[in-house]
Amino acid sequence: MKILSLESSCDETAAAVVEDGRKVLSSVVASQVQEHIIYGGVVPEIASRRHVEAVSGVINKALSDAGCTLDDISAIAVTYAPGLIGALLVGVNYAKGLSLASGIPLVPVHHLRSHIAANYITHQELEPEFLCLVVSGGHSHIVEVKDYTKFKIVGYTHDDAAGEAMDKAARAMGLPYPGGLNLDRVAKDGDPTAYKMPHPRVDGAPYDFSFSGLKTAALNTINIAKQKGEEINVPDLGASYIKAVVRCLTENTEKAAKDLGYKKIVLAGGVSANSVLRRDMEALCKKNGWELFAPELKYCGDNGAMVGAQGYYEFINGNTADMSLNAYATMSIE
Repeated sequence: MKILSLESSCDETAAAVVEDGRKVLSSVVASQVQEHIIYGGVVPEIASRRHVEAVSGVINKALSDAGCTLDDISAIAVTYAPGLIGALLVGVNYAKGLSLASGIPLVPVHHLRSHIAANYITHQELEPEFLCLVVSGGHSHIVEVKDYTKFKIVGYTHDDAAGEAMDKAARAMGLPYPGGLNLDRVAKDGDPTAYKMPHPRVDGAPYDFSFSGLKTAALNTINIAKQKGEEINVPDLGASYIKAVVRCLTENTEKAAKDLGYKKIVLAGGVSANSVLRRDMEALCKKNGWELFAPELKYCGDNGAMVGAQGYYEFINGNTADMSLNAYATMSIE
């Protein structure tokens, strides 16, 4: 069964053809990163316009690269939530039009479910149940994946997401967009013990996260240094900051896994590409005798293949939509 998929939740216009939820026949991504660099972040209005310009091209190329026509497609999957509302609407409305014109069923797909499903592409043997740490620019969750379409949130951030906290700190350190990626690169040459960073916790919620205080600590460190006329060592501060963020993520995941009895741990989301997080999660799982699954780096960021993977499981579970389908900026993974 071949699924044609479309992703437009932020600044990547992406399409793919995925067979049986696991085999990627094509994956096309039109990135807007270079355009948003001058603004230091994604400008929603610009992102939406670029999606309009790119969407037909990426769909056509995805079909061509897969050696398919619409006659070979069983369903059209599209990201409908969460994300930038204008960006999502471009993808949703294009998919609706394509579905209406072709008669091919339309499948709505949750963005975070897709990030988790990226692991089904990389790890053909992976099946639920498992515990998943989902970390991205807008989300930080610990999720029980009970089945392919059944999820339960056991931990979440009360303020900034991990990726957002890294992006904001990176900008304050003078690093260009995308902040998290450039922070990871710079920090490789830094001393993670050079700067003392706090370890934020949420009272009464041992699996939950809070990164706003950590972000404020980094900003205060930078501002105090400026007031004193001192130079900040960016690689050292970056390494210290990433270490603190990753420590929160790994410690909470470890506690949740032990308390809930999981031995199969999955990493997902854009921040799953962070080298320190991948290294420390590997060490954590090795220490406890757990299995760790993480997507290939090319499937960590937003892409159409992950939407096609999750779309397959949504479709075979009867989750389809009609022409009333709308886009939503926020929506629980549950």
